[in-house]
Amino acid sequence: MTTRYRASEGTNSPSPRRRTVVKAAAATAGAALAAAPLGAALPARAATQAPAFLHGVASGDPLSDGVLLWTRVTPAADAVPGSGIGPDTEVSWVVARDKALTDVVTRGSTTATAAADHTVKADIRGLRPATDYWFRFSAGGTDSPVARTRTAPAADATVTGLRFGVVSCANWEAGYFAAYRHLAARGDLDAWLHLGDYIYEYGSGDYGTRGRVVRPHTPTHEILTLADYRARHGTYKTDPDLRALHQQAPVIAIWDDHEFANDTWSGGAENHTEGAEGTWSARQAAARQAYFEWMPVRPAIAGTTYRRLRFGKLADLSLLDLRSFRSQQVSTGSGSVDDPDRTITGRAQLDWLKAGLTASDTTWRLVGNSVMISPFVVGSLTADLLKPLAKLLGLPQEGLALNTDQWDGYTDDRRELLAHLRSNAIRNTVFLTGDIHMAWANDVPVDAGTYPLSPSAATEFVVTSVTSDNLDDIVKVPEGTVSAIAAPVIRAANRHVHWVDTDRHGYGVLDLTADRAQLDYYALSDRTAANASSSWVRSYRTRSGTQKVERTYDPV
Repeated sequence: MTTRYRASEGTNSPSPRRRTVVKAAAATAGAALAAAPLGAALPARAATQAPAFLHGVASGDPLSDGVLLWTRVTPAADAVPGSGIGPDTEVSWVVARDKALTDVVTRGSTTATAAADHTVKADIRGLRPATDYWFRFSAGGTDSPVARTRTAPAADATVTGLRFGVVSCANWEAGYFAAYRHLAARGDLDAWLHLGDYIYEYGSGDYGTRGRVVRPHTPTHEILTLADYRARHGTYKTDPDLRALHQQAPVIAIWDDHEFANDTWSGGAENHTEGAEGTWSARQAAARQAYFEWMPVRPAIAGTTYRRLRFGKLADLSLLDLRSFRSQQVSTGSGSVDDPDRTITGRAQLDWLKAGLTASDTTWRLVGNSVMISPFVVGSLTADLLKPLAKLLGLPQEGLALNTDQWDGYTDDRRELLAHLRSNAIRNTVFLTGDIHMAWANDVPVDAGTYPLSPSAATEFVVTSVTSDNLDDIVKVPEGTVSAIAAPVIRAANRHVHWVDTDRHGYGVLDLTADRAQLDYYALSDRTAANASSSWVRSYRTRSGTQKVERTYDPV
């Protein structure tokens, strides 16, 4: 349930109650939860002492006057995610200007029900722009952790800088989410972007983890039903590092395929067998419902994740849904990739994107993009590298140079969009992309075949996976081995690619000023270690007005 409330300025709360931090294991996960990072740990409350907030709290989609708050309450020990049972439970919230929750600006309550898997959303409005707020949920005498959120700047505000975390592709069974922990520890994020594959749908052991399961997810079978998708979302939100990041900053999320099934398109998916696994329409509806229950996402159009957010005069962010409307992927090498009747965006979404880019009066036009828009060809790779690269990218193993799940498979949409940018002299468009489990820094040429003679219409920063297998994992060689060989070949065949790292896991930090957009790339020491360290790898930026990527030698 989502409830909208306006802030009531000048209201003072009574003395704050003692905050209860739940460390008990969620029944669906069987793993201990860390204490809340925004305060000292208090004695744990057993999972049997319901209600409890076993899945943390979160906020998302910041506006200049509001933000969407989220939690899930466990009203009884057996009311686990996806169970469909448990009593109706009143859940209240409080929003304040201070972490101690004494300077209260609004409070309210709603009822968590089994019909919504006991998830709760509160769409808070009437807040001040560009302001930190703290919030907490309560139910039956139990308090959730206190979390920080932040509103966006006013639409007409001159903003000197913005900073966003950028992540993608977090497979529970492949490792731990240390990337989230390191982003949470920064304490300087206006928000963080999740560009898709927040969860994975596979059965236990079905997806690459260098041949082993680091930690089993729940349920162990491939998820198909509403109960399954709810249970999988619930498992992910017991991860202490993910919970910590949700407690530190609002998330801005889009989905990709694995929130549904591998290589999703509008009428099915590669990882769905019609009939044997039920109907695609039923599975898709279940995945959508669970996603919107479990994520603090405010869709502009019901059932989709495409929408637009604004951050003063510095940037707007157009978020795409590249799964709900796309045509089915075609085989690589097929001339059908150029068919104007095929689409990755759908007509309405592409028109919406073009209109928004034209109308934008901000310095930067960011596009949250789940699959790579830059053209990509394989070039000449040795057989031992070509086969795993083909597997990772969805290419045929004979090496034809196309990944039809990306924009490469829908070239008419890409040509139309890039031509629109050029013909309307739209500058400073930056695509922020996930999905491919590699880090890239690209120009986006109008015609890759003649680049660099062909102009660049935009730039693209691609973040690697948080944990999901990348190229060295598939080959099962030490990290860096494959990238040292493959990256120069990829760059030679794709002159618009300034950098590619095929091997490491990690995250990005996007820093915006009026002069430049810069992405700092960070890598984890070991995705299979819960205490993995993080180190800066490289930074790339695009200067205002250039539509070109260049390397810079220091992180922000």
